[in-house]
Amino acid sequence: MKIVATIVRLLLGLVFLVFGINHIFPFIPLGPLFTGTVGQFFALLMTTHYLYVVAVLEIVGAVPLLINRYVPLGLTLLGPVIVNILLVQGLMQPSGLPVGVVVTFLWLLVFYRVRSAFAGIFQQRVNG
Repeated sequence: MKIVATIVRLLLGLVFLVFGINHIFPFIPLGPLFTGTVGQFFALLMTTHYLYVVAVLEIVGAVPLLINRYVPLGLTLLGPVIVNILLVQGLMQPSGLPVGVVVTFLWLLVFYRVRSAFAGIFQQRVNG
């Protein structure tokens, strides 16, 4: 099981590192541009440069997963990005939803492996 967890962690880190870098320095062809609402949304992300912020979060979140240091921090940074992926694909481009589901599944597997690091945030009350 430890080998599977390592492979999943590295795969998740690699996915976000590659696509995060691709947002900044495009080297993977995107194919036809998005149309409709999702096209307008991505045009807005590009013109406001917000996509660069997301790309930096993807890269900074991926590095801890790849070097196996501060993995909970990496998962914390990637969590909101994954939620955004699911929302955009679920609400604007349902055909891409399986990609978001797979990334979410990988994130949950890595999270399960380091769940003890998150124990403090699931406390109902804090003494003090």
